Amino acid sequence: MREIARAGWPEPGDGVVPGVPGFVHSAFAPTVVAVAERCLRRRYGTSPAPEEVRTAIVLVSASGDRASAAHVRATVEAGGRVGPLFFYQSVPNSVAGHLAARWGLRGPVVCLSPTGDPYAEGAAQAALLHDDGDADEVLLILIEQTPDLSTEAVAVLLGGGARP
Repeated sequence: MREIARAGWPEPGDGVVPGVPGFVHSAFAPTVVAVAERCLRRRYGTSPAPEEVRTAIVLVSASGDRASAAHVRATVEAGGRVGPLFFYQSVPNSVAGHLAARWGLRGPVVCLSPTGDPYAEGAAQAALLHDDGDADEVLLILIEQTPDLSTEAVAVLLGGGARP
């Protein structure tokens, strides 16, 4: 598969990642949305993806949403009540589904926690979805939160190439 579009977060000139309704406390989901939408805009402009193109999402993160996990852990240890949005956002599929609905993406959603090279594992999953005929394009999103909770991400739209 070839690279059709690419985006990163942060890129020069970026400030604080914009919030996303329904996701609280952490920059994880907002960063996924920001980098994915930046990548999709580079391909499609401001419009949703064309109906005839089946675009899958492959979200790759070894650590997941560290900030939300730490918040939930601290709240439970203190005997507090965990807010209901944390149950929703604790599953990475929720932000991928948000993107799919917002952009009209009509392919499968896969979330991976890599044990090796995140890009290689994500690209291999993308190729599998493409080669099996499940997707024409794949939005590959790689995101990590460091222990200090800074968040960086890359989104790559992959497509093209003949199916075996």
